[in-house]
Amino acid sequence: MKFGIVIFPSKKIQDFANSMRRRYDPHYALIPPHVTLKSSFEATEEEIKEIANKLDSIARNFRPVNIKITKIGSFKPVNNVIYLKVESPEELEKLHNELNATFDGNQEYNFVPHITIGQKMSDDEHSDVYGSLRMTKVQFEDTADRIHLLYQLDNGSWTVYETFRLGKE
Repeated sequence: MKFGIVIFPSKKIQDFANSMRRRYDPHYALIPPHVTLKSSFEATEEEIKEIANKLDSIARNFRPVNIKITKIGSFKPVNNVIYLKVESPEELEKLHNELNATFDGNQEYNFVPHITIGQKMSDDEHSDVYGSLRMTKVQFEDTADRIHLLYQLDNGSWTVYETFRLGKE
């Protein structure tokens, strides 16, 4: 089964992201707006129980993370993805690094905290959409106090397997 680890931002940020994702992200209906901490990975039912236990301990060692979103960015020329840039506080970097060190640290790209708002576009479409969206004024601050272990359903959508609160209770 395929799993991933994410942070879901506040409803206000999700609503803002979805206002653009509806048009520009073909994955809009498959997963809510999120910050990926650990890209998708394969695990069995037995393995995921142990992973969930490790996630619980990791989450307890991290305080809630303050995130700021101040602009719209793009990964072009690597790929035609448009995103809300999440300013990366040190704590978010450390959490990402800890998760990757604990769970097979292979990752395709460097960690750039973001919320995808558009993807799978042609070069021309990307250029047009990014050209207009990057002028959008963006100013959000949020505190993420939990991480989510997701799994992928047969229809390609993602749902929460378990949620872990950051910090000691």
